[in-house]
Amino acid sequence: MFLGGGKGLTRNKNQRVRLIDFLMITIGTALYAFGFVTVNIADRLAEGGIAGITLLLKFLVGVNPAFSTILINIPLLIIGYRYLGKRSLIYTIYGTLALSFWIWLWQLLPVSLNVHHDLFIAAILAGIIGGFGLGLVYRFNGTTGGTDIIARIFEKKKGAPMGQSLFALDVCVLVASLTYIDLRRMMYTLVCSFVFSRVVNFIQDGGYSARGIIIMTQHPDKISNEIMKTMDRGVTYLQTQGAYSKKEGKALYCVVSQSEVTEVKRIIAKYDKRAFVSILDVNEVIGEGFTYDKIN
Repeated sequence: MFLGGGKGLTRNKNQRVRLIDFLMITIGTALYAFGFVTVNIADRLAEGGIAGITLLLKFLVGVNPAFSTILINIPLLIIGYRYLGKRSLIYTIYGTLALSFWIWLWQLLPVSLNVHHDLFIAAILAGIIGGFGLGLVYRFNGTTGGTDIIARIFEKKKGAPMGQSLFALDVCVLVASLTYIDLRRMMYTLVCSFVFSRVVNFIQDGGYSARGIIIMTQHPDKISNEIMKTMDRGVTYLQTQGAYSKKEGKALYCVVSQSEVTEVKRIIAKYDKRAFVSILDVNEVIGEGFTYDKIN
């Protein structure tokens, strides 16, 4: 009884709607819409997903993206609401409405980046501004609806991974975009998409990348003791067994900042020059010594 109540309490806390999330989704959609209006629309650069479909409707039929964003998302939300949690549904509806509002507003304001003379700069700017904006939205648990909902439905119904579904949908939209842009602009759109994805990942990861180090050595105690003593980093023992030799042993795992990797290598080499070391990218670290102070 107590355990069940505890899990329910934790789940409710995880699903709590927060004011800071709404604030950052508002800022993120404002930035994304700014790049979308002042670069993508102004310089006729295509987009993937629902944003790309709204551009198709604008340049082929003349429908304002501020309105088509809502019109396209309404049926998607109705179909996909059962696949979204309560908080996700609230944030998605808010994100969609906020994005439509900002697209409408930026079209009214006399704001221009004037980069039409250089499409490469335009593509880079669109990727940076849009990626920063949508990265904020994702970082604070929001979405702007669209193909995310379609991909989630395919995942639930067909077992298709979301990444593959999103990629396939983006390819379809970009190919269709060749009806209103030429191949040259499509190439710049791909540059924009690459920069966009890199910036989104950077913002989602908090701009911080650590390194996870796995050490297979004959001297685990000596190496772990020196790492903990001289670097003040925690080390975890992993029980291992050789697949060929069947010999049991201990491997070491620790997480350090990028600047500390060289020092760890020096310590390893000091005690075991034949150690097997695997260094992994760690996109985000939450815990003592990284996101909060060490306990003295």
